[in-house]
Amino acid sequence: MGTWGTGPFDNDAAADFADALDDAEPEEREALIRGVLTRTVNATGWLIEEQEAVAAAALVAAQCPGGDLVDTADGPEEPMPVFSDDLRELADKALARIMSDETGSASNWVDPEDGKQWQAGLNRLRAVLAPPESSIPLFHVEP
Repeated sequence: MGTWGTGPFDNDAAADFADALDDAEPEEREALIRGVLTRTVNATGWLIEEQEAVAAAALVAAQCPGGDLVDTADGPEEPMPVFSDDLRELADKALARIMSDETGSASNWVDPEDGKQWQAGLNRLRAVLAPPESSIPLFHVEP
């Protein structure tokens, strides 16, 4: 697999996934994203679609408050549909699964600084994807 950076689409597998999304009909794109995220969450052993799941999570995060737009130079060129709300939690679970894999990408970076940068990128995605906490006041204080 070729990797040219630490971003979610900076590798061959994610670029191929972006091409598959571009080639799919607009109404099929969410199912492709849901599929790769679900398979990653449910995977046992080696994560076959780790890079595709990171790319899918970045696309979901891009639609969340505080999310970064995905660069179309490496990511999909075609617009994504508005994703179902439940994809946000699924994407977060997929990233948690990837980050917990001790033999996955986190341990395979030649330059340790690149590995740290990649991990930081996943942490940023998870911070955006994390569902907002509901704030229920325990008591009301009047001035």
